[in-house]
Amino acid sequence: MKKNIKALKKELLTTDIKYKSFSGQNFDIPLSYEVFGKALGTAPIVLVNHALTGNSTVSGSKGWWKNIIGPQKIISTKKYSIISFNIPGNGYNDFFIDNYEDLTTKDVAAIFLQGLENLEIKTLHSIIGGSLGGSIGWEMLAINPKISEKFIPIASDYKTHDWLHAQCLVQKYLLDSPEKPLEKARAHAMLCYRTPESLNQRFEGKLTKENTRRESEDWLIYHGKSLNERFSLKAYKLMNHLLMTVDTNEKVLSKIKANINLVAINTDLFFPASEIKKCYEKIKTHKEDIFYDEIVSIHGHDAFLIEYEQLQELLKRIY
Repeated sequence: MKKNIKALKKELLTTDIKYKSFSGQNFDIPLSYEVFGKALGTAPIVLVNHALTGNSTVSGSKGWWKNIIGPQKIISTKKYSIISFNIPGNGYNDFFIDNYEDLTTKDVAAIFLQGLENLEIKTLHSIIGGSLGGSIGWEMLAINPKISEKFIPIASDYKTHDWLHAQCLVQKYLLDSPEKPLEKARAHAMLCYRTPESLNQRFEGKLTKENTRRESEDWLIYHGKSLNERFSLKAYKLMNHLLMTVDTNEKVLSKIKANINLVAINTDLFFPASEIKKCYEKIKTHKEDIFYDEIVSIHGHDAFLIEYEQLQELLKRIY
């Protein structure tokens, strides 16, 4: 039996972490996680880092990436052990962090690495993650360049650029508003995750059946209410804050041992493909095993949760 591990519920496990942040604050964290596929220690291990409002349930009937991870999927549960941690404070295990501004994405990366150490996992087959999850992967490899053989950051980058920071700042303003803060923030976020072409093509200016408002407005309201029902304001503030703090040390990028496979989305407004291309150009000057691919989609940032056929095709050479 591994140390400091207990079942929170049937499928959710936890390992206790005592952690001192880079800002000098102490945290007691019940780091929760799930394992899919082969038992740990019996097969190559894939670490999946979730995005902003995601969680550790990456596979199975309720898995948010069940089209990618499963018995007959590209990341096969018959071939790999798949592990996914919950970002501490995302509330999936009813754990929240009041002083969330004392943590950065680098801290989350360090906590994940400590979680792997608690589980006696010394090396990974791969780290894969979209958006914030990919950025956590960059920070993990900056701290421990040898932890993984492969790294697949999807629609993410190794630092927060000005455009992303600006969008998150607007999110912060909305989250601090007195009325319906989470719904307002989510409505704005959806316009960052999609594109004008995507919305215009989908709704075509149509009204709802009651002819009281546009279908596109109804769609935004729905997403705001839906997130409010399953996510907490405190958790959302933390996640938005983390997106503003991605700042991987550029000096250590050349030390990363993993084979790096960058995946951008040509219409991404959140983590633009142009910035990910710059990352590729920067690293390839001193590293041969780095590759760049693009998902082509009208849907923008959310394409990594929509364009499954393209994503599976890009992942074939890795899994």
